[in-house]
Amino acid sequence: MRQFQIEVTPEQENQRVDVMLSACLPDTTRSAVQKWLQAGLVCVQGKPLTKKSRLHAGDVVSVQVPDPQPMELQPENIPLTIVYEDDDLLVVDKPKGMVVHPAPGNPDHTLVNALLYHCGDSLSGINGVLRPGIVHRLDKDTSGLLMVAKNDFAHQKLAEQIAVHSFVREYETVVYGRLRDEEGCIRTQIGRHPVDRKKMAVLQTGGREAITHYRVLQTFQGFSHVRVKLETGRTHQIRVHMAYLGHPVAGDPVYGPRKVITKLNGQCLHARKIGFIHPRSGDYIEFEGELPAYFTAFLRSLGMGEPVVSEREVQD
Repeated sequence: MRQFQIEVTPEQENQRVDVMLSACLPDTTRSAVQKWLQAGLVCVQGKPLTKKSRLHAGDVVSVQVPDPQPMELQPENIPLTIVYEDDDLLVVDKPKGMVVHPAPGNPDHTLVNALLYHCGDSLSGINGVLRPGIVHRLDKDTSGLLMVAKNDFAHQKLAEQIAVHSFVREYETVVYGRLRDEEGCIRTQIGRHPVDRKKMAVLQTGGREAITHYRVLQTFQGFSHVRVKLETGRTHQIRVHMAYLGHPVAGDPVYGPRKVITKLNGQCLHARKIGFIHPRSGDYIEFEGELPAYFTAFLRSLGMGEPVVSEREVQD
């Protein structure tokens, strides 16, 4: 069991303890924190707290974190849309709602479980036992093309291209509002949000350089259909950059308005094109997929002028 302490800052005064801890621990869900609270593992001056306990500046919150239970990956017969496959790699079209790799609280029904069933032992091991074959990733509710390495040679060669930004990644998205410019380039620093550690943010100092190119494809009443090309690949880069412009991605429950479009089930964002040098042949190859049904249905409803009414407010 690991132990650590967090001193409450003036900005965290009167926050609920589960909210504060989940914000300070970006890799920990609020439900996990609530389980620690129920087990009496979160205390101030030796007194166990509840999830409704309010904090005061200067409080020192002591947390005992149970050791993680070892995870054993299981192959699962989950249908995959395979765009391309050879002895070195695959390109798959990941559906919205599918997590890429297992993690605590999400041990199965992931892309990795499906890949283990499809490929068996033919996946690279560079990224560890929980992420076999995974060279890059997409967020759970981002759909689209993803490349997978079948061996360490391919993995290393593909990862090198990502590192030097020679790997082509183009997305399509629907954002709120009408952008001032039909096309442009967003160049900022992106890092962890200074208060909410589960979010990323544009930073004035620190962080890592993030470059996003965009072009408006079509405009609607209150929304724009945009093509986006990544020059870098920071966590949540497109979602953060579009929100930074004042045009968050439609359906985004993290960086968008408090009222989200429930029928989208998350951000309207699709990785439509990828291109890279094949690790063995040295040839440049490129793949472009179709827009998924949820995306085209949303575009169709916007084109018909249908009001976006099925909304709910994001809960803290």
